[in-house]
Amino acid sequence: MSDLGQDLELRLVRHFTVVAAHQHFGRAAADLHMAQPALSRQIQRLEKYLGVRLLDRVPQGARLTPAGQSFLPRAQALLQAARQAELAVREQAETERIVIGYVEDLVITAAVQELRRRHPDAEVATRYLSCRDVGALSDQRVDALIARAPLPFSADDVFTTPLYEEARMLVVPRGHPLADRASVTAEELAGEEAAPCAFETADWTSYRILGAGVPPIESYEDKLELVASGRAIAVLPVGDRRSSLRPDLVTVPIDGAPPSQVVLAGRKGDPNPMIRNLRLAAEAVLTAPAA
Repeated sequence: MSDLGQDLELRLVRHFTVVAAHQHFGRAAADLHMAQPALSRQIQRLEKYLGVRLLDRVPQGARLTPAGQSFLPRAQALLQAARQAELAVREQAETERIVIGYVEDLVITAAVQELRRRHPDAEVATRYLSCRDVGALSDQRVDALIARAPLPFSADDVFTTPLYEEARMLVVPRGHPLADRASVTAEELAGEEAAPCAFETADWTSYRILGAGVPPIESYEDKLELVASGRAIAVLPVGDRRSSLRPDLVTVPIDGAPPSQVVLAGRKGDPNPMIRNLRLAAEAVLTAPAA
């Protein structure tokens, strides 16, 4: 007799349980959507493999032999165990999915690539978030968020993990009184009126447009245009290189300003294991851009 642990076919076991339930080969074959002679051959294969007769044909249909009666509950348990294993694997596969939100100038490619390298079977997607998408984490459009602190979320609902910090710089138009300075101090900017993005909540937010009467602006390009026109100045993290692409703008280091902190945020109590996996990947590869 063959090694049961290696060679027993679950398909044959299932066919046997269906015949046992109907006690009739014809009805069982119809239930299985197969021809009755083919079903009979399948049962014969199982009986040959086990070395015992499981079913006797009788005028009324089919009847379990003593061996069949003994095998039936074990066959049912075997099929149930196989089903549970399949569901567990499918459930695990379904949880290996994550949508990562990110904002402004942040480049998260290294973390995404590292996460995919560590979990090649997972589904990893990214989503750029503007100021209008402040609720994307709480309403589950994204599973995790890589952004700059502080964030407008309650500590009761969201956890944050620091990833790295960056110093800050002032962006002004050429010809501005501060454009030729080697540096400016945080105190010199303290009295300026700010127009923050919805992601920004504190005095020293990561992106600040400073100027009297400046309305809230969502588009980064519009922010730079406002600065270039002389209507405002901006405070940005030094890792944001986009302002340097414009010849009409100048950057000046800021002394005494608290650093801009990049964090990973997620919903507290979220069971998705990919959030922890993302944190580990991000901590391993995301660092502040070189100055």
